[in-house]
Amino acid sequence: MSKSQAPIWKRNLRVLSVAVFIAGIAFSEIMPFLPLYINTLGHFTHAQLNFWSGFVFSGIYFVSAIVSPWWGKLADKKGRKLMILRASLGMAIVLAAMGLVTNVWQLFFLRMTQGFFAGFVSNSNALIATETPKEKSGQALGTMASSFTAGNLLGPFVGGALASAFSYRITFFITGALLLIAFFLSLFFVHEDDFKPITEKKLEKTSGVIHALRSPMLIFGLLLTTLIIQAANNSINPIVSLYVEQLMHNHGNVVFISGVIAALPGIATFLAASRLGAWGDRIGTHKIIIGGFIGATILFFLTAFVHNTWQLGILRFLVGFTDACLFPQVQTLLTKNSPTQVTGRIFSWNQSAMYIGNIVGPLLGSTVAGLSSYSMVFIVTAGIVLLNLILFRINVVKNLA
Repeated sequence: MSKSQAPIWKRNLRVLSVAVFIAGIAFSEIMPFLPLYINTLGHFTHAQLNFWSGFVFSGIYFVSAIVSPWWGKLADKKGRKLMILRASLGMAIVLAAMGLVTNVWQLFFLRMTQGFFAGFVSNSNALIATETPKEKSGQALGTMASSFTAGNLLGPFVGGALASAFSYRITFFITGALLLIAFFLSLFFVHEDDFKPITEKKLEKTSGVIHALRSPMLIFGLLLTTLIIQAANNSINPIVSLYVEQLMHNHGNVVFISGVIAALPGIATFLAASRLGAWGDRIGTHKIIIGGFIGATILFFLTAFVHNTWQLGILRFLVGFTDACLFPQVQTLLTKNSPTQVTGRIFSWNQSAMYIGNIVGPLLGSTVAGLSSYSMVFIVTAGIVLLNLILFRINVVKNLA
């Protein structure tokens, strides 16, 4: 069968895999220089710069966590493709506008606006989930996760190169252009032929969506799983470079080594997500998730006792394989256990849970590190993952048909 004769879901998967790869680059390429850009927008003390960097960075998550369910409801009524176009075009304009700001308040406002337009990746996943045959959904969503992860990995390198070659402001314009490319790819090459808009009034309300679910406890258990996965993964982000510095005894290129170690989990996730998704389609997605929890608990615990950066790098790389067992597979279980007409809503709730985890995780890691040690952050994180495994067995596995 030629590419032109491939089923629509396969063609959509190819196009949206490229689109989310581009989006992954766009979303992550400004991260390396965002604090440096903020520093050019005023005269800040060291404490003020740290405050504004955290404020500007996290603002997008607060807004996205609040508005995602609303966009999900609209996706179920108007179509996921429309929401993909809304998100990509809106963020293309907003990110390009960040290159024009003259003070930090304007940048903060645009970051909040970026959060308002968020949902490109979640709606792309929702479209793929509803168009793909259920027995292929694990592999399809794993492919989407691999593509986005690859873009996220490449983004900081691209952003650093562009900022060095041109300027911070020009890099924002280029980032906007990348999202515009994702918009046009989605506009011309993505087709949502099987979309059936919600016609039942009861499904427009949250209570109606819950009533339509075959097992609400299973779905809410998966949403809790997503929140804790994200909190656990992000709890160590604030201290990775500091842990590297401690292991290197303040000698050597700490920044470079930290960057490499930070990228290693994403490389492993990129390599494994699609294959693990296909394996889960055959043996049971929940079994892949349980394996991921067990592996992550062991690896996080061992990381607390490393003596050098080589050991840290190896363990962080292996953690990437457990990541591939978790978040993409949770989305697969959501797909397999949600009615098609409310998939947009369910995926938007999952997105909100992910954003809340993104907020809680770094705060938890910083607090534990401040009260105890960097090693204790990994031990606490291992405990959180173990708790997630127990809750998953209680709230999800027993409710699976």
